[in-house]
Amino acid sequence: MKIIRSKSFTGERAWAALDIANMNGITTRLHWTDQPYKWHVNDGQEVFAVLDGRVEMHFKDNGVEQSTILETGDVFYASVGTAHVAHPLGVARILVVESEGSV
Repeated sequence: MKIIRSKSFTGERAWAALDIANMNGITTRLHWTDQPYKWHVNDGQEVFAVLDGRVEMHFKDNGVEQSTILETGDVFYASVGTAHVAHPLGVARILVVESEGSV
């Protein structure tokens, strides 16, 4: 059993992660960041939940770049093949559920 106070989690670097669980190859990780990630496409599906802060999520839909602001409590789902990149607006804490070894 674990109790994790996400608002208390900080990292030494952007996108620092706390591994929470690995369930049959699906990982759940808490990330702390104050910097953008990089454009990427996951091998599998990804669920991205903003626990604290705000994130501007850029993604490509039919080859057209779009973006949306994710507020605390919002969830972004990336299907297989969805190119995306997260840009935190200040400090953010994000729960990410994805296939083990995803970028």
